[in-house]
Amino acid sequence: MSLSKDVTAFQIEVPEAELADLRERLARTRWPDEETVDDWTQGAPLAYIRELARYWAEDYDWRKTEARLSAYPHFRTELDGLGVHFLHARSPHPDALPLLLTHGWPGSVVEFLDVLGPLTDPTAHGGDAADAFHVVCPSLPGYGFSDKPSAPGWNVERIGAAWAGLMERLGYARYGAQGGDWGAMVTVATAQAGGDRVAGIHLNMPVAAPDPDTFADLTPVEQRVLQDLSHHREWGTGYSKIQSTRPQTLGYGLADSPSGQLAWIVEKFCEWTDCDGHPENALTRDQMLDNITLYWLTGTAASSARLYWESFRTPDLGAVHAPTGCSIFPREIVRLSRRWAEKRFTDLRYWNELDRGGHFAAFEQPSLFVEEVRRFFRLVR
Repeated sequence: MSLSKDVTAFQIEVPEAELADLRERLARTRWPDEETVDDWTQGAPLAYIRELARYWAEDYDWRKTEARLSAYPHFRTELDGLGVHFLHARSPHPDALPLLLTHGWPGSVVEFLDVLGPLTDPTAHGGDAADAFHVVCPSLPGYGFSDKPSAPGWNVERIGAAWAGLMERLGYARYGAQGGDWGAMVTVATAQAGGDRVAGIHLNMPVAAPDPDTFADLTPVEQRVLQDLSHHREWGTGYSKIQSTRPQTLGYGLADSPSGQLAWIVEKFCEWTDCDGHPENALTRDQMLDNITLYWLTGTAASSARLYWESFRTPDLGAVHAPTGCSIFPREIVRLSRRWAEKRFTDLRYWNELDRGGHFAAFEQPSLFVEEVRRFFRLVR
């Protein structure tokens, strides 16, 4: 890739002193008392978090992850006044379709590491060159190696417009976009901003309101979805209430305590993955710590949570006319039925309900994720 004057190469180089500080802080953790239950219903259990913290301090190797990340070209550019980091993995296949991948919270570019190879070079992974993508994977504002906004206003719509500007700056006249969690919302906003330049969008957590016109004739799947949604609202929304109302207050604890940051994210890896009650059934310790360490080293506990303050309470659920594909994983936080999705996504060309996987689809089930992305974009290339 030839760099324009507006795009500069970026190297991930964490000083050793920061890793030493992390280990020292973990060793000095002042632990809370133990939960009074024998499960995760009061939050992440003390014994498990203590063991993970010990592993993080004594056995985990950030340099391996740094090397995996650095195997791909990284860049920074200014978009709408904010410095944004992005990974840009170009395909060796000349007819590859540009694809914008957007993560959510508590995710990062790390969760896409196992899918970049198959997406960019399918023939090297048993696939077809016709399915190749040039992948652009940015860090959301306030996340990872992107800058932290210093003033309010960086909501989903503004990020989507910035992403459309990024793809134009990179010279991509036509491209696809993909996302889950906040990445799904940003992907929709990118389609709205990019117009005809966006060939289609693929979502692994499409967001739409359940259709009240169907409530008198709910399918068994829809009944289960509404039951799960009710349970989530009662027991699973504490984090979002805090992050959408008091992200700054939350940040003091998480920015100062790596054990606090660890527990805050690990609980979501347990609750939102297809793990049968234990996160290591879905992700390895190293995978979880790769992502958590990125949050810690970049000091983004408060800045990442501010996206909830900006956009969580007033989501845009207006009609989406871009060609859309949806992959519904069974342990997703919020699921839809196809007929509910069709009320919002007016050009729904692909819909698949999978039998395994959860919220972090690319992280948990990289092969399934890649195949879902390929299947949809074959319809719109």
